Amino acid sequence: KQVCCVASCVVLPRVLHITLMMEKDNKRDHEESDSSSPEKFMRMEDTTHAINNNVCKVNTLAQFQSETGETAGPPIELPLSLARDKLQQILNTLLEQEEQTPYSFFVNEKEVTGSLNGVIDSSTSEEKVMVILYQPQAVFRVRAITRCTSSLAGHAEAVLSASFSPDGQHLASGSGDTTVRFWDINTETPHFTCKGHRHWVLVTAWSPDSVCLASGCKAGQIFIWDPKTGKQVLSNHLQCVTALRWSGEDLLYSASQDRTIKVWRASDGTMCRTLQGHGHWVNTLALNTDYALRTGAFDPEALMKDRPEITSADKRQAHAEKCYKEALAAAGGVERLASGSDDFTLFLWEPARNKKPIERMTGHQQLVNDVKFSPDTRIIASASFDKSIRLWSGLNGKFLGVLRGHVCGVYQVAWSADSRLLVSGSKDSTLKVWNMSTKKIEIDLPGHADEVFTVDWSPDGQRVVSGGKDKILKIWRR
Repeated sequence: KQVCCVASCVVLPRVLHITLMMEKDNKRDHEESDSSSPEKFMRMEDTTHAINNNVCKVNTLAQFQSETGETAGPPIELPLSLARDKLQQILNTLLEQEEQTPYSFFVNEKEVTGSLNGVIDSSTSEEKVMVILYQPQAVFRVRAITRCTSSLAGHAEAVLSASFSPDGQHLASGSGDTTVRFWDINTETPHFTCKGHRHWVLVTAWSPDSVCLASGCKAGQIFIWDPKTGKQVLSNHLQCVTALRWSGEDLLYSASQDRTIKVWRASDGTMCRTLQGHGHWVNTLALNTDYALRTGAFDPEALMKDRPEITSADKRQAHAEKCYKEALAAAGGVERLASGSDDFTLFLWEPARNKKPIERMTGHQQLVNDVKFSPDTRIIASASFDKSIRLWSGLNGKFLGVLRGHVCGVYQVAWSADSRLLVSGSKDSTLKVWNMSTKKIEIDLPGHADEVFTVDWSPDGQRVVSGGKDKILKIWRR
Protein backbone atom coordinates (compact mmCIF):
# COMPACT_ATOMS: atom_id res chain seq x y z
CA LYS A 1 0.00 0.00 0.00
CA GLN A 2 2.83 2.39 0.84
CA VAL A 3 4.41 1.71 -2.59
CA CYS A 4 1.11 2.39 -4.36
CA CYS A 5 0.61 5.62 -2.42
CA VAL A 6 4.09 6.85 -3.25
CA ALA A 7 3.62 6.01 -6.95
CA SER A 8 0.27 7.83 -6.95
CA CYS A 9 1.83 10.91 -5.33
CA VAL A 10 4.53 10.99 -8.00
CA VAL A 11 2.27 10.43 -11.01
CA LEU A 12 -0.89 12.34 -10.00
CA PRO A 13 0.56 15.88 -10.02
CA ARG A 14 1.51 15.50 -13.68
CA VAL A 15 -1.90 14.06 -14.57
CA LEU A 16 -3.71 16.76 -12.58
CA HIS A 17 -1.65 19.42 -14.32
CA ILE A 18 -2.77 18.10 -17.72
CA THR A 19 -6.43 17.85 -16.71
CA LEU A 20 -6.43 21.31 -15.05
CA MET A 21 -5.06 22.86 -18.24
CA MET A 22 -7.80 21.12 -20.21
CA GLU A 23 -10.48 22.35 -17.79
CA LYS A 24 -9.15 25.93 -18.15
CA ASP A 25 -9.49 25.61 -21.93
CA ASN A 26 -13.06 24.36 -21.50
CA LYS A 27 -13.85 27.24 -19.12
CA ARG A 28 -12.44 29.80 -21.55
CA ASP A 29 -14.52 28.34 -24.37
CA HIS A 30 -17.57 28.49 -22.11
CA GLU A 31 -16.97 32.17 -21.28
CA GLU A 32 -16.58 32.98 -24.97
CA SER A 33 -19.87 31.26 -25.71
CA ASP A 34 -21.62 33.34 -22.97
CA SER A 35 -20.63 36.56 -24.77
CA SER A 36 -22.36 35.52 -27.98
CA SER A 37 -25.51 37.17 -29.31
CA PRO A 38 -28.93 36.77 -27.59
CA GLU A 39 -30.30 35.12 -30.73
CA LYS A 40 -27.58 32.48 -30.60
CA PHE A 41 -28.23 31.94 -26.88
CA MET A 42 -31.95 31.47 -27.58
CA ARG A 43 -31.24 28.87 -30.26
CA MET A 44 -28.88 26.99 -27.91
CA GLU A 45 -31.48 27.03 -25.14
CA ASP A 46 -34.12 25.61 -27.44
CA THR A 47 -31.93 22.65 -28.35
CA THR A 48 -31.05 21.66 -24.78
CA HIS A 49 -34.16 19.48 -24.53
CA ALA A 50 -32.81 17.29 -27.34
CA ILE A 51 -29.46 16.74 -25.68
CA ASN A 52 -28.90 13.51 -23.81
CA ASN A 53 -28.42 13.79 -20.05
CA ASN A 54 -24.95 12.25 -20.30
CA VAL A 55 -23.79 15.01 -22.63
CA CYS A 56 -24.74 17.54 -19.96
CA LYS A 57 -22.20 15.95 -17.66
CA VAL A 58 -18.96 17.88 -17.61
CA ASN A 59 -16.58 15.44 -15.89
CA THR A 60 -16.50 11.75 -15.05
CA LEU A 61 -14.41 9.50 -12.82
CA ALA A 62 -12.41 7.15 -15.06
CA GLN A 63 -10.04 4.21 -14.62
CA PHE A 64 -7.57 3.13 -17.32
CA GLN A 65 -7.38 -0.66 -17.70
CA SER A 66 -5.36 -2.93 -20.01
CA GLU A 67 -6.68 -5.93 -21.96
CA THR A 68 -5.39 -8.25 -19.22
CA GLY A 69 -7.26 -6.34 -16.47
CA GLU A 70 -4.29 -4.42 -15.05
CA THR A 71 -5.09 -0.87 -13.95
CA ALA A 72 -2.92 2.12 -14.80
CA GLY A 73 -2.78 4.45 -11.81
CA PRO A 74 -5.73 5.42 -9.59
CA PRO A 75 -9.17 6.56 -10.87
CA ILE A 76 -8.98 10.19 -12.03
CA GLU A 77 -11.59 12.79 -12.96
CA LEU A 78 -11.62 13.57 -16.68
CA PRO A 79 -13.68 16.04 -18.74
CA LEU A 80 -16.03 14.28 -21.16
CA SER A 81 -14.87 16.63 -23.92
CA LEU A 82 -11.39 15.11 -23.66
CA ALA A 83 -10.01 14.08 -27.08
CA ARG A 84 -8.20 10.80 -27.81
CA ASP A 85 -4.76 12.42 -28.17
CA LYS A 86 -5.12 13.91 -24.67
CA LEU A 87 -6.04 10.46 -23.33
CA GLN A 88 -2.78 9.15 -24.81
CA GLN A 89 -0.79 11.86 -23.04
CA ILE A 90 -2.42 11.06 -19.69
CA LEU A 91 -1.96 7.29 -20.08
CA ASN A 92 1.70 7.62 -21.07
CA THR A 93 2.20 9.77 -17.96
CA LEU A 94 0.46 7.23 -15.72
CA LEU A 95 2.53 4.39 -17.18
CA GLU A 96 5.68 6.53 -16.89
CA GLN A 97 6.63 5.80 -20.51
CA GLU A 98 9.93 7.33 -21.56
CA GLU A 99 8.79 7.34 -25.21
CA GLN A 100 5.26 8.23 -26.28
CA THR A 101 3.42 5.02 -27.23
CA PRO A 102 0.23 5.23 -29.36
CA TYR A 103 -2.89 3.60 -27.88
CA SER A 104 -6.48 2.98 -28.90
CA PHE A 105 -9.22 3.37 -26.26
CA PHE A 106 -12.55 1.61 -25.76
CA VAL A 107 -15.51 2.31 -23.44
CA ASN A 108 -18.26 -0.33 -23.31
CA GLU A 109 -16.70 -1.98 -26.42
CA LYS A 110 -16.99 1.30 -28.38
CA GLU A 111 -13.77 2.81 -29.72
CA VAL A 112 -12.99 6.39 -28.72
CA THR A 113 -12.39 8.12 -32.06
CA GLY A 114 -13.23 11.68 -30.99
CA SER A 115 -14.03 12.55 -27.37
CA LEU A 116 -15.44 10.55 -24.44
CA ASN A 117 -18.84 12.14 -25.12
CA GLY A 118 -19.10 10.05 -28.27
CA VAL A 119 -18.98 6.68 -26.49
CA ILE A 120 -21.19 7.12 -23.43
CA ASP A 121 -24.88 6.29 -23.56
CA SER A 122 -27.96 6.55 -21.38
CA SER A 123 -27.02 3.40 -19.45
CA THR A 124 -23.81 4.99 -18.17
CA SER A 125 -24.20 5.75 -14.45
CA GLU A 126 -22.79 8.93 -12.94
CA GLU A 127 -21.95 7.06 -9.73
CA LYS A 128 -19.85 4.30 -11.33
CA VAL A 129 -16.24 4.61 -12.39
CA MET A 130 -15.94 4.61 -16.19
CA VAL A 131 -13.49 1.88 -17.30
CA ILE A 132 -11.39 2.97 -20.27
CA LEU A 133 -9.81 -0.08 -21.90
CA TYR A 134 -6.53 0.72 -23.65
CA GLN A 135 -4.71 -1.28 -26.32
CA PRO A 136 -1.20 -0.50 -27.59
CA GLN A 137 -0.83 0.17 -31.31
CA ALA A 138 2.17 -0.39 -33.54
CA VAL A 139 4.88 2.20 -32.93
CA PHE A 140 5.79 2.23 -36.63
CA ARG A 141 3.28 3.44 -39.22
CA VAL A 142 2.66 2.05 -42.71
CA ARG A 143 1.71 4.59 -45.35
CA ALA A 144 -0.96 3.75 -47.92
CA ILE A 145 0.15 2.67 -51.40
CA THR A 146 -0.73 5.19 -54.12
CA ARG A 147 0.64 3.96 -57.47
CA CYS A 148 1.64 0.93 -59.56
CA THR A 149 5.41 0.83 -60.13
CA SER A 150 5.77 -2.31 -62.24
CA SER A 151 3.90 -5.13 -63.99
CA LEU A 152 5.35 -8.67 -63.99
CA ALA A 153 4.39 -10.76 -67.03
CA GLY A 154 5.16 -14.47 -67.36
CA HIS A 155 2.16 -16.60 -66.42
CA ALA A 156 0.21 -18.03 -69.35
CA GLU A 157 -3.12 -17.96 -67.50
CA ALA A 158 -4.81 -15.92 -64.75
CA VAL A 159 -2.84 -15.27 -61.55
CA LEU A 160 -4.85 -16.88 -58.75
CA SER A 161 -2.53 -16.47 -55.75
CA ALA A 162 0.40 -14.24 -54.74
CA SER A 163 2.26 -13.90 -51.44
CA PHE A 164 5.43 -12.21 -50.16
CA SER A 165 7.99 -14.22 -48.18
CA PRO A 166 8.29 -13.36 -44.46
CA ASP A 167 11.66 -11.68 -45.00
CA GLY A 168 10.10 -9.48 -47.69
CA GLN A 169 12.77 -10.42 -50.24
CA HIS A 170 10.84 -12.85 -52.45
CA LEU A 171 7.42 -13.23 -54.04
CA ALA A 172 5.59 -16.41 -55.02
CA SER A 173 2.63 -16.68 -57.38
CA GLY A 174 0.28 -19.49 -58.40
CA SER A 175 -1.60 -19.54 -61.68
CA GLY A 176 -4.16 -21.27 -63.82
CA ASP A 177 -1.22 -22.44 -65.97
CA THR A 178 -0.53 -25.03 -63.17
CA THR A 179 2.84 -23.49 -62.23
CA VAL A 180 4.25 -21.79 -59.15
CA ARG A 181 6.68 -18.96 -59.91
CA PHE A 182 9.24 -17.37 -57.60
CA TRP A 183 10.18 -13.73 -58.24
CA ASP A 184 13.08 -11.58 -57.06
CA ILE A 185 11.63 -8.46 -55.44
CA ASN A 186 14.71 -6.29 -55.87
CA THR A 187 15.16 -6.91 -59.59
CA GLU A 188 11.45 -7.69 -60.20
CA THR A 189 12.38 -10.60 -62.47
CA PRO A 190 11.35 -14.31 -62.47
CA HIS A 191 13.65 -16.41 -60.29
CA PHE A 192 12.34 -19.97 -60.59
CA THR A 193 9.36 -21.85 -62.07
CA CYS A 194 8.01 -24.97 -60.32
CA LYS A 195 5.98 -27.51 -62.27
CA GLY A 196 4.13 -30.52 -60.93
CA HIS A 197 0.53 -29.56 -60.21
CA ARG A 198 -2.05 -31.13 -62.50
CA HIS A 199 -4.59 -28.31 -62.16
CA TRP A 200 -4.92 -24.61 -61.28
CA VAL A 201 -2.74 -23.50 -58.36
CA LEU A 202 -5.30 -21.84 -56.08
CA VAL A 203 -3.29 -21.06 -52.94
CA THR A 204 0.28 -20.47 -51.77
CA ALA A 205 1.66 -20.09 -48.22
CA TRP A 206 5.25 -19.43 -47.07
CA SER A 207 6.78 -21.17 -44.06
CA PRO A 208 7.62 -18.71 -41.23
CA ASP A 209 11.38 -19.01 -41.88
CA SER A 210 11.03 -18.31 -45.65
CA VAL A 211 12.78 -21.61 -46.46
CA CYS A 212 9.88 -23.29 -48.29
CA LEU A 213 6.46 -22.67 -49.78
CA ALA A 214 3.29 -24.76 -49.64
CA SER A 215 0.90 -24.72 -52.59
CA GLY A 216 -2.47 -26.34 -53.23
CA CYS A 217 -4.29 -26.97 -56.51
CA LYS A 218 -7.75 -27.78 -57.78
CA ALA A 219 -6.79 -31.45 -58.18
CA GLY A 220 -6.45 -31.73 -54.38
CA GLN A 221 -2.65 -31.90 -54.28
CA ILE A 222 -0.50 -30.10 -51.70
CA PHE A 223 3.16 -29.51 -52.55
CA ILE A 224 5.99 -28.22 -50.39
CA TRP A 225 8.40 -26.32 -52.65
CA ASP A 226 12.05 -25.50 -52.09
CA PRO A 227 13.35 -23.10 -54.75
CA LYS A 228 16.71 -24.93 -54.76
CA THR A 229 15.94 -28.61 -54.16
CA GLY A 230 12.46 -29.31 -55.55
CA LYS A 231 9.21 -30.50 -54.04
CA GLN A 232 7.56 -32.93 -51.60
CA VAL A 233 4.01 -34.23 -51.89
CA LEU A 234 2.02 -34.32 -48.64
CA SER A 235 -1.28 -35.98 -49.47
CA ASN A 236 -4.62 -35.45 -51.20
CA HIS A 237 -8.02 -34.08 -50.24
CA LEU A 238 -11.01 -35.64 -51.94
CA GLN A 239 -11.54 -32.38 -53.85
CA CYS A 240 -9.54 -29.23 -54.65
CA VAL A 241 -7.46 -27.52 -51.95
CA THR A 242 -8.60 -23.92 -51.36
CA ALA A 243 -6.49 -22.66 -48.42
CA LEU A 244 -3.27 -23.41 -46.51
CA ARG A 245 -1.99 -22.04 -43.19
CA TRP A 246 1.23 -22.77 -41.26
CA SER A 247 0.78 -23.08 -37.49
CA GLY A 248 3.20 -22.29 -34.69
CA GLU A 249 2.72 -25.81 -33.31
CA ASP A 250 4.51 -27.58 -36.20
CA LEU A 251 1.19 -28.04 -37.99
CA LEU A 252 -0.17 -27.20 -41.42
CA TYR A 253 -3.91 -26.51 -41.90
CA SER A 254 -5.57 -27.12 -45.27
CA ALA A 255 -9.14 -26.40 -46.42
CA SER A 256 -10.94 -28.05 -49.29
CA GLN A 257 -14.12 -28.20 -51.32
CA ASP A 258 -14.79 -31.51 -49.57
CA ARG A 259 -16.16 -29.27 -46.70
CA THR A 260 -13.37 -30.26 -44.29
CA ILE A 261 -10.32 -28.69 -42.70
CA LYS A 262 -7.42 -31.11 -42.30
CA VAL A 263 -4.57 -30.73 -39.81
CA TRP A 264 -1.17 -32.07 -40.90
CA ARG A 265 2.10 -32.56 -39.04
CA ALA A 266 4.46 -30.44 -41.15
CA SER A 267 7.59 -32.42 -40.26
CA ASP A 268 6.51 -35.69 -41.88
CA GLY A 269 3.21 -34.95 -43.67
CA THR A 270 1.05 -37.11 -41.37
CA MET A 271 -2.61 -36.08 -41.06
CA CYS A 272 -3.50 -35.49 -37.38
CA ARG A 273 -7.22 -34.71 -37.41
CA THR A 274 -10.14 -33.38 -39.46
CA LEU A 275 -12.36 -30.41 -38.54
CA GLN A 276 -15.94 -30.56 -39.81
CA GLY A 277 -18.88 -28.16 -39.53
CA HIS A 278 -19.38 -26.19 -42.73
CA GLY A 279 -22.27 -27.14 -44.97
CA HIS A 280 -20.49 -26.27 -48.22
CA TRP A 281 -16.99 -25.72 -49.66
CA VAL A 282 -14.44 -24.24 -47.26
CA ASN A 283 -12.82 -21.38 -49.18
CA THR A 284 -10.40 -19.70 -46.78
CA LEU A 285 -8.50 -20.03 -43.49
CA ALA A 286 -6.77 -17.59 -41.15
CA LEU A 287 -4.88 -17.97 -37.85
CA ASN A 288 -4.70 -15.26 -35.19
CA THR A 289 -0.93 -15.90 -35.11
CA ASP A 290 -0.51 -15.53 -38.90
CA TYR A 291 1.37 -12.24 -38.72
CA ALA A 292 3.59 -13.33 -35.82
CA LEU A 293 4.46 -16.53 -37.70
CA ARG A 294 5.05 -14.70 -40.94
CA THR A 295 7.31 -11.99 -39.53
CA GLY A 296 8.46 -13.47 -36.22
CA ALA A 297 11.97 -14.18 -37.49
CA PHE A 298 12.16 -10.77 -39.19
CA ASP A 299 11.48 -7.54 -37.30
CA PRO A 300 9.29 -5.32 -39.56
CA GLU A 301 11.04 -2.17 -38.29
CA ALA A 302 14.43 -3.65 -39.31
CA LEU A 303 13.05 -4.59 -42.74
CA MET A 304 11.80 -1.02 -43.27
CA LYS A 305 15.33 0.39 -43.22
CA ASP A 306 17.13 1.32 -46.45
CA ARG A 307 19.36 -1.72 -45.90
CA PRO A 308 17.19 -4.45 -44.33
CA GLU A 309 18.82 -6.17 -41.38
CA ILE A 310 18.85 -9.98 -41.70
CA THR A 311 20.30 -11.57 -38.55
CA SER A 312 21.73 -15.07 -37.99
CA ALA A 313 19.52 -18.17 -37.98
CA ASP A 314 19.79 -18.60 -34.18
CA LYS A 315 18.76 -15.00 -33.51
CA ARG A 316 15.86 -15.31 -35.96
CA GLN A 317 14.69 -18.48 -34.21
CA ALA A 318 14.81 -16.82 -30.77
CA HIS A 319 13.05 -13.71 -32.06
CA ALA A 320 10.37 -15.83 -33.77
CA GLU A 321 9.62 -17.77 -30.57
CA LYS A 322 9.40 -14.52 -28.59
CA CYS A 323 7.01 -12.90 -31.10
CA TYR A 324 4.84 -16.04 -31.26
CA LYS A 325 4.49 -16.16 -27.45
CA GLU A 326 3.64 -12.46 -27.34
CA ALA A 327 0.97 -12.92 -30.03
CA LEU A 328 -0.51 -15.88 -28.16
CA ALA A 329 -0.60 -13.87 -24.93
CA ALA A 330 -2.36 -10.97 -26.67
CA ALA A 331 -4.92 -13.44 -28.08
CA GLY A 332 -5.70 -14.98 -24.69
CA GLY A 333 -3.12 -17.76 -24.79
CA VAL A 334 -4.73 -19.87 -27.50
CA GLU A 335 -4.25 -20.19 -31.27
CA ARG A 336 -7.57 -19.56 -33.03
CA LEU A 337 -8.50 -20.50 -36.58
CA ALA A 338 -11.14 -18.71 -38.68
CA SER A 339 -12.70 -20.34 -41.74
CA GLY A 340 -15.02 -18.98 -44.45
CA SER A 341 -17.30 -21.01 -46.66
CA ASP A 342 -19.69 -21.11 -49.61
CA ASP A 343 -22.45 -21.56 -47.00
CA PHE A 344 -22.20 -17.73 -46.36
CA THR A 345 -20.82 -18.29 -42.83
CA LEU A 346 -17.55 -18.13 -40.92
CA PHE A 347 -16.50 -20.41 -38.07
CA LEU A 348 -14.08 -19.60 -35.26
CA TRP A 349 -12.13 -22.63 -33.99
CA GLU A 350 -9.70 -23.47 -31.20
CA PRO A 351 -8.24 -26.63 -32.80
CA ALA A 352 -5.89 -27.41 -29.91
CA ARG A 353 -8.82 -27.61 -27.47
CA ASN A 354 -11.85 -28.74 -29.45
CA LYS A 355 -12.79 -30.24 -32.80
CA LYS A 356 -16.01 -28.23 -32.80
CA PRO A 357 -16.20 -24.48 -33.62
CA ILE A 358 -16.57 -22.03 -30.72
CA GLU A 359 -18.55 -19.47 -32.76
CA ARG A 360 -20.60 -19.37 -35.96
CA MET A 361 -20.48 -15.91 -37.59
CA THR A 362 -23.36 -15.00 -39.89
CA GLY A 363 -24.20 -11.84 -41.83
CA HIS A 364 -22.78 -12.19 -45.33
CA GLN A 365 -25.42 -12.55 -48.03
CA GLN A 366 -23.21 -14.51 -50.42
CA LEU A 367 -20.23 -16.86 -50.23
CA VAL A 368 -17.16 -15.87 -48.19
CA ASN A 369 -14.01 -15.61 -50.33
CA ASP A 370 -11.36 -14.57 -47.83
CA VAL A 371 -10.72 -14.05 -44.11
CA LYS A 372 -7.74 -12.41 -42.40
CA PHE A 373 -6.77 -11.67 -38.77
CA SER A 374 -5.23 -8.25 -38.19
CA PRO A 375 -1.55 -8.36 -37.13
CA ASP A 376 -2.52 -7.32 -33.58
CA THR A 377 -4.98 -10.33 -33.51
CA ARG A 378 -7.92 -8.11 -32.47
CA ILE A 379 -9.98 -7.93 -35.68
CA ILE A 380 -11.05 -10.46 -38.32
CA ALA A 381 -11.81 -9.11 -41.81
CA SER A 382 -13.90 -11.22 -44.20
CA ALA A 383 -14.48 -10.58 -47.91
CA SER A 384 -17.54 -11.79 -49.81
CA PHE A 385 -19.28 -11.80 -53.17
CA ASP A 386 -21.98 -9.62 -51.52
CA LYS A 387 -19.59 -6.66 -52.30
CA SER A 388 -18.84 -6.06 -48.61
CA ILE A 389 -16.03 -6.58 -46.10
CA ARG A 390 -17.18 -7.43 -42.58
CA LEU A 391 -15.21 -6.92 -39.38
CA TRP A 392 -15.42 -9.28 -36.39
CA SER A 393 -13.79 -9.55 -32.96
CA GLY A 394 -10.71 -11.77 -33.02
CA LEU A 395 -11.43 -12.96 -29.46
CA ASN A 396 -15.04 -14.11 -29.67
CA GLY A 397 -16.26 -13.56 -33.24
CA LYS A 398 -18.64 -10.70 -32.35
CA PHE A 399 -19.70 -8.53 -35.31
CA LEU A 400 -17.98 -5.09 -35.30
CA GLY A 401 -18.88 -3.37 -38.57
CA VAL A 402 -19.05 -3.48 -42.36
CA LEU A 403 -17.05 -1.76 -45.15
CA ARG A 404 -18.92 -0.97 -48.37
CA GLY A 405 -17.51 0.64 -51.51
CA HIS A 406 -16.82 -2.06 -54.11
CA VAL A 407 -19.45 -2.39 -56.83
CA CYS A 408 -18.75 -6.10 -57.39
CA GLY A 409 -17.71 -9.05 -55.25
CA VAL A 410 -14.56 -8.82 -53.11
CA TYR A 411 -12.04 -11.62 -53.67
CA GLN A 412 -9.29 -10.99 -51.13
CA VAL A 413 -8.03 -8.60 -48.42
CA ALA A 414 -4.64 -7.93 -46.79
CA TRP A 415 -3.68 -5.99 -43.65
CA SER A 416 -0.86 -3.49 -43.29
CA ALA A 417 1.77 -4.39 -40.67
CA ASP A 418 0.47 -1.78 -38.20
CA SER A 419 -3.19 -2.96 -38.42
CA ARG A 420 -4.29 0.58 -39.37
CA LEU A 421 -4.96 -0.08 -43.08
CA LEU A 422 -6.65 -2.82 -45.09
CA VAL A 423 -6.37 -3.35 -48.86
CA SER A 424 -8.98 -5.26 -50.88
CA GLY A 425 -9.10 -6.64 -54.43
CA SER A 426 -12.38 -7.00 -56.27
CA LYS A 427 -14.22 -8.28 -59.30
CA ASP A 428 -14.69 -4.60 -60.23
CA SER A 429 -10.95 -4.54 -61.26
CA THR A 430 -9.93 -2.10 -58.50
CA LEU A 431 -7.98 -2.18 -55.26
CA LYS A 432 -9.24 -0.11 -52.33
CA VAL A 433 -7.30 0.92 -49.24
CA TRP A 434 -9.45 1.24 -46.10
CA ASN A 435 -8.68 3.27 -42.97
CA MET A 436 -9.58 1.27 -39.86
CA SER A 437 -10.04 4.39 -37.69
CA THR A 438 -12.73 5.90 -39.90
CA LYS A 439 -13.92 2.61 -41.48
CA LYS A 440 -13.91 4.43 -44.83
CA ILE A 441 -12.00 4.27 -48.13
CA GLU A 442 -8.59 5.93 -47.93
CA ILE A 443 -7.50 5.47 -51.56
CA ASP A 444 -9.16 3.96 -54.66
CA LEU A 445 -6.67 2.23 -57.00
CA PRO A 446 -7.77 1.34 -60.54
CA GLY A 447 -5.16 -0.14 -62.89
CA HIS A 448 -5.98 -3.77 -63.66
CA ALA A 449 -7.72 -4.56 -66.93
CA ASP A 450 -9.94 -7.22 -65.36
CA GLU A 451 -10.92 -8.87 -62.06
CA VAL A 452 -8.38 -8.75 -59.18
CA PHE A 453 -8.14 -12.22 -57.65
CA THR A 454 -5.32 -11.79 -55.13
CA VAL A 455 -3.61 -9.09 -53.02
CA ASP A 456 -0.86 -9.16 -50.42
CA TRP A 457 0.88 -6.49 -48.34
CA SER A 458 4.61 -7.01 -47.82
CA PRO A 459 5.78 -7.44 -44.19
CA ASP A 460 7.92 -4.29 -44.42
CA GLY A 461 4.87 -2.24 -45.46
CA GLN A 462 6.62 -0.92 -48.58
CA ARG A 463 4.70 -2.77 -51.31
CA VAL A 464 1.40 -4.35 -52.21
CA VAL A 465 1.17 -7.01 -54.92
CA SER A 466 -2.00 -7.74 -56.87
CA GLY A 467 -2.82 -10.24 -59.60
CA GLY A 468 -5.87 -11.24 -61.55
CA LYS A 469 -7.60 -12.24 -64.71
CA ASP A 470 -5.42 -9.99 -66.89
CA LYS A 471 -2.48 -12.39 -66.16
CA ILE A 472 -0.38 -9.52 -64.79
CA LEU A 473 1.20 -9.04 -61.35
CA LYS A 474 1.22 -5.39 -60.31
CA ILE A 475 3.46 -3.89 -57.62
CA TRP A 476 2.04 -0.87 -55.75
CA ARG A 477 3.98 1.56 -53.58
CA ARG A 478 3.25 4.62 -51.50
